[in-house]
This record gives sequence, C-alpha cells and structure tokens, in this order.
Amino acid sequence: QVQLVESGGGLVQPGESLTLTCTASISIFKIATMAWFRQAPGKQREQVASITRDGITDYADSVKGRFTISSDNAKTAMYLQMTGLKPEDTAVYYCNTLRATMTWGQGTQVTVSS
Repeated sequence: QVQLVESGGGLVQPGESLTLTCTASISIFKIATMAWFRQAPGKQREQVASITRDGITDYADSVKGRFTISSDNAKTAMYLQMTGLKPEDTAVYYCNTLRATMTWGQGTQVTVSS
C-alpha cells in the first residue's frame, strides 16, 4: 500500500511563505498526475494544484500566482511553494493522485494568522 507523507506546514503570518513536501513509498510521481488538496475547518476538501508526469501544472483560481507545484527531477517528491499566504489559506494540506486514488496521509497543517 502506497503511503503518502506530507510535511512542511506551520504557523506563519499573512504575506509569508511556506514550502510543503510530499513523499511516497513508491515513485508514484513518475506515473501519475499528482495534486495538492486542502481542507479547512468545516469545509470540504478542495484541490489546490496539480502536476502531470510531464510537468504540466494547473491551479485553483484562489491560489493562482501565489502557489507553485513542482516535483524533483528524480520524481521522488512533490512540492508546493506557497507565497503571499492569506488567512483563508489556513487548512490541512494533503497530496494524492489527481483522482485521489491513494489512501490519504495525515496531511500537514498550515495556519496563517497575525
């Protein structure tokens, strides 16, 4: 069973930056379109960004221009660079395939607050 592990979250002030990392127990990044999701308290989980194995990216309108999704050349990890963070970005962030076919990891908490 593939295990997804998210890390890099934390407490930051509005306008600051964070970079999240997703690693997997197998090289899922070489074969699947991957995505970052987030779930804010009381809200449904939503897709934030995605990246194909060829590096084509897509973003939710709410994060476009502020977040950047990428993977390393060896396709062993995926990243989400978040800049200009806003309080509404506060959520638990998860990674998964685009269709969420893998078991969800525990996620990493991002809190944006002054």
